[in-house]
This record gives sequence, structure tokens and C-alpha cells, in this order.
Amino acid sequence: MIKILLIEDNPDILANLTESLELEGYRVIVAHGGEVGISLAQLFTPDLIICDVMMPEVDGFQVLQAIVGKQETSKVPFIFCSALTDDGRISEAMHHGADAYITKPFQMESLLAKVKVLLETGSKRYQEVH
Repeated sequence: MIKILLIEDNPDILANLTESLELEGYRVIVAHGGEVGISLAQLFTPDLIICDVMMPEVDGFQVLQAIVGKQETSKVPFIFCSALTDDGRISEAMHHGADAYITKPFQMESLLAKVKVLLETGSKRYQEVH
């Protein structure tokens, strides 16, 4: 079963995303913040990560840096899901290795389509290396 690590500090968003992804047949591993998310990524090596940007203590960019920096998780596709919509922030996310950036609020179908494509094609970080 495909494992998706969902890192989000908002309980309502976390519950909605978890339910939608599980209905699609994915196993969802839930992290209520960045620090826990990094630990769970190392423990479970998910097939894909969806991560909020603005979180207390450890933000999404720190999570991405930790994920990319570890050999075990460096090739895991990574989607940012954030309310931050400015072009500079999106460019920064992509520059640091995110494979996609979806702005909140979003249509669940859009997120699910990105998930499906990235699971089929893999991370661009992996493609650039090979």
C-alpha cells in the first residue's frame, strides 16, 4: 500500500486531507508538526510527503531541507500545501526541491491529481540525478 506522510498543524485540514487520501486507498501517516514529520519520514520512508509551510517551531522549509538532506528520503516526492500565495515563496519552495506547491484553499481533486502524477513520475530531484 502506498504510504503518504501528511504534515500539517491545523487539525481540521489534517482530518479532511487524511479522510480524502484514505478514501483513495492510500495509507496516511499523520504528523501534527514539522519535527514529528521529519522523525516519521525517517522511520517510515513514505512514498510521498504533503507538508504545510507555516508551522510553529519547525516550518515546512526546514522539513524539506531535512528530507532532501537524508539519503533515505531524498528521492521522496514532496508537495507543499500552503496559504502563502506569493510568487517569491512558491519559487523559493521549488528552488529548494519541492515537486509541487498547492495553495489553500484548494480543490481536493487538484491535490489528488498532483499526488497521482508524482507517484507515477517520482520526484524531479531523483530525475535530475539520473
